[in-house]
Amino acid sequence: MQINIKTSEKNQEVVRKLTSKLPHGTKENVIARIALGYSLQTGKKFTSSDFNLYDSKGKEYKEHILFDAKFRDFYIALICQYYNIYKTDENITKYIKVHIDHGLELIDNIFQDNFNYTFFDFLVEYIEKGLLHLNDLSVSLDAVKNNQQHIEKSFFSNPIRIEVGKRIDNDEIIELELNNTKLYNNCHIAVAGNSGTGKTQFALEFLSQLFENSNGHVNFIYLDFKGLKQDDVKEMETFFNATQTDFVDVPQTPFPVNPLTFIDNINEVNKNMGIDKFVDIVCKYSNLGIKQKGKLREATAESFIEQKGGTYPTMSQINAHLQELIGDKKDTLTEIIDELSRYKIFIDDPKNQSNFFNKNLYLSLSGDLSNSVRFTSLFLIINYIYNTFMNMDNTPVENGSKALRYVILIDEAHVLFKEKKYQDILEKMLREFRSKGVSVMLLSQGIEEYNQSDFDFSTMCEIAFLLDIKDKNQKMMEKFLGLSGNASKTIARSMENIKKGQSISNIKEFETAKLFKVKQYWERRLK
Repeated sequence: MQINIKTSEKNQEVVRKLTSKLPHGTKENVIARIALGYSLQTGKKFTSSDFNLYDSKGKEYKEHILFDAKFRDFYIALICQYYNIYKTDENITKYIKVHIDHGLELIDNIFQDNFNYTFFDFLVEYIEKGLLHLNDLSVSLDAVKNNQQHIEKSFFSNPIRIEVGKRIDNDEIIELELNNTKLYNNCHIAVAGNSGTGKTQFALEFLSQLFENSNGHVNFIYLDFKGLKQDDVKEMETFFNATQTDFVDVPQTPFPVNPLTFIDNINEVNKNMGIDKFVDIVCKYSNLGIKQKGKLREATAESFIEQKGGTYPTMSQINAHLQELIGDKKDTLTEIIDELSRYKIFIDDPKNQSNFFNKNLYLSLSGDLSNSVRFTSLFLIINYIYNTFMNMDNTPVENGSKALRYVILIDEAHVLFKEKKYQDILEKMLREFRSKGVSVMLLSQGIEEYNQSDFDFSTMCEIAFLLDIKDKNQKMMEKFLGLSGNASKTIARSMENIKKGQSISNIKEFETAKLFKVKQYWERRLK
């Protein structure tokens, strides 16, 4: 097997530009090796459908130039270990090519965002990260105890029935009893469908009915980290008004919480555990190294020491301490914390913080923010929600109905499924939230993203709705729905004939895998 590749046309210039930052005389194969290693280190995993993400019109690397004979087996072993494949697998060359292009793209972005950054800064910083992975210093995702956080959230213990659609032949209404423990082990919901199939409108209708049918006791947060455009906001106004939903357009409007308030600021043991978790989240979801982790912890701890009377520091205070510790030398950490502070992602004064769990929120994270800041912000918010609910009592089961408090809807969830570091917190939420009366609703464009190598997320979602998708792999569809055997033929027949606005499902209140018309929010305007 010969491993000869060409980078993308765009990355041909990136190779030249990055090589020029290395010591004079360094050959262009060096940056390709660094890019390959860095891409693997991020935890990014590609599937066969990703092999065409980059064209092959750029820099050409022959095998003996790319690796040298003495290093060839080493690089192949890296790919084999990473994807759990054998050394003769026909896709090894494709994996190497896509990881090199991915790594070049990431490194180029780092240098564009850090004008005074040298390649030696990059190597030192990311060698440290490699050592962190080797030492297996994994982030603990467990909730930390907070005896000072006295947040209450009401729950609804009666049966919650949602009209999910109608039969195709006679328009008979199809209802789902979401919290019926005799039918469902949990209230988590997986929804998959191509763009334009009615997936989002179905989700909006679902949330609307949930809020109405629980008399406002079950609230929700809609997490949209791709951001709503201005025209889309106008389209959503009817939904916002009808469901009394606050639209939080970060960074135009700060998220109504200080993400540090999940920490117990009185008990020293709990405080230190909370600070460690905050630092871990920022460093893990922003790919930062050991040295940066130490600096951020020092700055955070000093900010807490300054506070009197059980008050909390702000991101701005942490940023100020960090600037003092690091000085004029800017790096990825200072850029992220400065951006979190400068753009006012979160409210500054915790005294203005309200219990947002008792109302509905639509969180839109602007695409104008850097990816590091967007995802770090998202997981600081998810951590705050997770930690808060895990400090609450379990909700009861009365007459077979599990009392519900809250719904977390994650749109475009496939973006999170692809990254190992994001998968862990999602898995933990799905496992532990059910006892707290919290439902997680995941929206994705396909079904293959749910089934990751380490964990199949669809198995943790008791309820699934499958709209039209591109890849109608029979086994994958069966796994997504948790169905097999006699249902296989029905799934295949239904998905062959599915149309826009239609779905199949595994709900117990309707025929298994039979097509039906899904309820859409826009239909309310026709009434």
